[in-house]
Amino acid sequence: MFINTVFSVFNNGLVIAVMLRNASLLQPMNVLILSLAVSDLMIALCGSLVATITNYQGSYFIGHAACVFQGFSVNYFGLVSLCTLTLLAFERYNVVCRPKAAFRLSMRRSLQGLLFVWVFCLFWAAAPLLGWSSYGPEGVQTSCSLAWEERSWSNYSYLILYTLLCFIAPVAIIIYCYFHVLKSLRKLNRSLELQGGRSRKSENDHAVTMVLAMITAFFVCWLPYTALSVVVVVDPELRIPPLIATLPMYFAKTSPVYNPIIYFFSNKQFRECALEVLSCGRHVPRGPSGVSSIPLSSLNRGSCLSSRSRSASTRSKVLPL
Repeated sequence: MFINTVFSVFNNGLVIAVMLRNASLLQPMNVLILSLAVSDLMIALCGSLVATITNYQGSYFIGHAACVFQGFSVNYFGLVSLCTLTLLAFERYNVVCRPKAAFRLSMRRSLQGLLFVWVFCLFWAAAPLLGWSSYGPEGVQTSCSLAWEERSWSNYSYLILYTLLCFIAPVAIIIYCYFHVLKSLRKLNRSLELQGGRSRKSENDHAVTMVLAMITAFFVCWLPYTALSVVVVVDPELRIPPLIATLPMYFAKTSPVYNPIIYFFSNKQFRECALEVLSCGRHVPRGPSGVSSIPLSSLNRGSCLSSRSRSASTRSKVLPL
């Protein structure tokens, strides 16, 4: 948990610093990634850091109020991250598959989507505070989360709806959106080849790799968490060993490490900006990469990206992934 905390804070802190330092990066799609970095950073500070301290101590020694706060915080910011990933998939689907749709991605639309995500997740995180389920110590009793072991119809009803609306629905949306994104990119590549244009197989391979990484990381982080709730509902008499009951929450706490790598640092242009921040401006950005994993536009205002665009060709191909 200590290693997880260090990488989570560093990765997401760097994403936030780079985005805020380069105003031209604050485009509609990238605002979603900024929100993802903020929620992931809060998971690390409220969840992983506290778990590191309590694990070292050997017990949850900071009181019941702190336990409830940790459970609420990790649940809330974890749901925000999960739903933001779903919103990213949905918007990328609109950009690639429905470019001529009546509604187009804009800053206002992105902010409205984020407002819905944060309010929707607040409802599900606050419900246990109001008596629908509850928060309490989990597993080996060094961290707190939803009271999975509570055997009551109130808890079962919460877990069933929680699983359906906060995991199964997002998973279905993500898989549907990225499946059609990859399908559209392959169709575009075939069309270019038939017209005698340059094949974009490498770009398609990059897109496939990115999508597989996104879905794999998503399942690694959240599937154990959901499986535990399903098992508890299906077999109320089953007694889960403390260590097994602890692991799903710890897997969920690793998501802040993966998300910045997949959604931010896999983009060469953003890596250049990150190196510039880490070197306090001494790093000289190189020419643009052939592929961008996040759609960028208006990169001509006071940033490391604008300095690169002035010194190199702007013929690079920018994909929505």
